[in-house]
Amino acid sequence: MVNVGPPSSLYIHIPFCQSKCAYCDFNSYAGLERLQEPYIAALLAEMDLAAARCPDLALRTIYVGGGTPTLLPAEQLRRVLDGCRACFRVAADAELTVEANPGTLDEAKLAALLAAGVTRLSLGVQTFDDALLRQLGRIHTAQEAVETYRLARRAGLDHINLDLIYGLPGASLGDWQAALGQALDLGPDHLSLYALTLHDETPLARAIAQGRAPRLDDDLAADMYLWALEALGQAGYTHYEISNWARGPGAICQHNLTYWLDLPYLGLGAGAHGYLERRRYWNVALPAIYIDRLREGQPPTEGDEFIDRAAEMSEMMILGLRLMAGVSEARFAARFGVTMRDVYGAEIDDLARLGLLLADPEGIRLAPPGYLLGNDVFERFVLTEGG
Repeated sequence: MVNVGPPSSLYIHIPFCQSKCAYCDFNSYAGLERLQEPYIAALLAEMDLAAARCPDLALRTIYVGGGTPTLLPAEQLRRVLDGCRACFRVAADAELTVEANPGTLDEAKLAALLAAGVTRLSLGVQTFDDALLRQLGRIHTAQEAVETYRLARRAGLDHINLDLIYGLPGASLGDWQAALGQALDLGPDHLSLYALTLHDETPLARAIAQGRAPRLDDDLAADMYLWALEALGQAGYTHYEISNWARGPGAICQHNLTYWLDLPYLGLGAGAHGYLERRRYWNVALPAIYIDRLREGQPPTEGDEFIDRAAEMSEMMILGLRLMAGVSEARFAARFGVTMRDVYGAEIDDLARLGLLLADPEGIRLAPPGYLLGNDVFERFVLTEGG
């Protein structure tokens, strides 16, 4: 089996938020501003540990996510990004993405981000309907989202992604069409569209269970997705991953391709995950414990697992099938020394007969009906060791 080599991508987690959204189960916390400065010091200490473990690491992508990274003062963000360059070799043309929420950016902070080498902004808009934003627990307005986008453009950011959520409780197809239409009017070069997923312990899930908010309508959400497929195609966007569209090859998120191509990556920060040397690891989630570990000179890792050959094959198939290009036969064979048909011949033939998969000598990919049934397709490629 071919070793896929050292990571060239780095994820950094910033767990702070102004408030916790009603649907969010990410590792994020409101009201912990007092921990921001010690957290930055801990992050820089973890970078030093990572640099010792991965000497000569060359990064082509860095992604700062959260939480709300732009809640940090500009000086703290700059220290994080300067730390990356001090610890690792960062390519001159590296993609450097920072997540942001509307209302957390101003001209000075945007200028600082650009000066620190940020090339891409991912803006968490979610919807342009103020009533739906309140239902989600978002603290920005639709107008603030528009103003933040325009501010970033004027500052000189060429690459901006907008995150939108469809299938919101009580939202109609017309509401979704209006939201996506407003996004297209702004002209971002990248769009990420996600169906709302309910997590049991979130306020929104409890509100729906108690009848205080409308139940989700899966059929309506499917109609919204199908409408978006057509609308974005007509608007000149390329659908390159189940939930992602780019206006031209230069707008594709290179960092996320690391995940979808099942390549190794480094993860730093509270609750961050990484994938190194066929081991997937994760850090302690609570920022205070993360800070204490690194203050004591200890690694913040909470656990890890070895990715055996069967799991590695499954992950390459499942993650790769999220891409419209699918899984390359040549890449699979080079990595594992067998063909996809040697391992998954029956599954490929069955899914192709059902019209959910397309197969040719170059590889396999989802057929359009499979976009809505991706999870049903993916589970067919799960192997157990020796399976």
